[in-house]
Amino acid sequence: MKKNHVVEFLRNNMVPIMFIIICAICIYLSGFSWSYLLNQVVTRMGRNIFLILSLLIPIMAGMGLNFGMTLGAMAGEIALILVADWQIWGIPGVVLAMLLSIPLSVLLGLMCGKLMNMAKGREMITGYILNYFMGGLYLLVVLYMMGPIIPIKHTSIRLPRGFGVRTTTDLSNMRQCLDNQWALTIGGVKIPLLTFAIIGLLCLFIVWFRKTKLGQDMRAVGQDMEVARDAGIKVERTRIISIIMSTVFAGFGMIIYLQNIGNFPTYTAHTQIGMFCIAALLVGGASVEKASIGNVFLGVILFHTMFIVAPKAGQNLTASPQIGEYFRVFVSYGIITIALVMYEAKKRRTRSGAGALLAQAQQAEKKGGETA
Repeated sequence: MKKNHVVEFLRNNMVPIMFIIICAICIYLSGFSWSYLLNQVVTRMGRNIFLILSLLIPIMAGMGLNFGMTLGAMAGEIALILVADWQIWGIPGVVLAMLLSIPLSVLLGLMCGKLMNMAKGREMITGYILNYFMGGLYLLVVLYMMGPIIPIKHTSIRLPRGFGVRTTTDLSNMRQCLDNQWALTIGGVKIPLLTFAIIGLLCLFIVWFRKTKLGQDMRAVGQDMEVARDAGIKVERTRIISIIMSTVFAGFGMIIYLQNIGNFPTYTAHTQIGMFCIAALLVGGASVEKASIGNVFLGVILFHTMFIVAPKAGQNLTASPQIGEYFRVFVSYGIITIALVMYEAKKRRTRSGAGALLAQAQQAEKKGGETA
């Protein structure tokens, strides 16, 4: 019996265990000091956790991994471009950017949710392909509409031709304005208290939201849509709300992410954000149908530790840092593939087990009828 429990534990936690081993090896090979490593990990936690938390609500509603979160990231970028053009910096600029991102995120989330309702059971691939379509629309807005239609006046933002935005948007006057507020340094490790307080508020909101009527409805929809519909729950509406909430939080998360960096490539900053956030969540032990706040924190620590140490480990091992760079990009895509394969295998095991139990029950019923 104990052996079965151990096998089941290893099977359910194969991805985090594999990453712990990879990170331990890479940390040893990289030779980084613990203070440097901790400082980098804490910085990346503050930068990324809010974004990844935005994935939890659609999973709760049974919609899987929301690749459509990238739409919220685009909304956050557009808001930051406008704030940078208006030269509103610091925390007021961050707050204004968040407020500006809300209506656009809601509109994009509404569209995404309606499309996903038309593609039930294929929400992830729908969200992934939708990113490419919306990416083209984002380029149209930023390259051609900003200037002639959407006023962009500041020369540091607008291209010399008179319309369009420069390839890099400078946020240096806003850089780490949240992270430096209430910052605490312990043993050379900078802890951004305000950023972590904002993350903590979102965690508390998610815990509270799960207990609300809407949260319970989402969980019911995630377990079985038909049963939820029979219970009087508006399934399609509930699913759309979950995507809208995820998109709005993703917009906030992208603003927090970019203020930490201090600039962003205008046309490509959002392209990989969804992939890396989903990979980090899966590394933390989450699945397509179940994820927790603990999975988010563990995933960020493991995934970004690997991102920090892999290039240096590759350089020390092969004299080429590019090997480590290739490795971490390969792992980010590979981990999603492994998680999806494991999820499908688990579903098939569940189905076969349920089928076996049903067959046994039918056989027992048949024997009982013959005896009678």
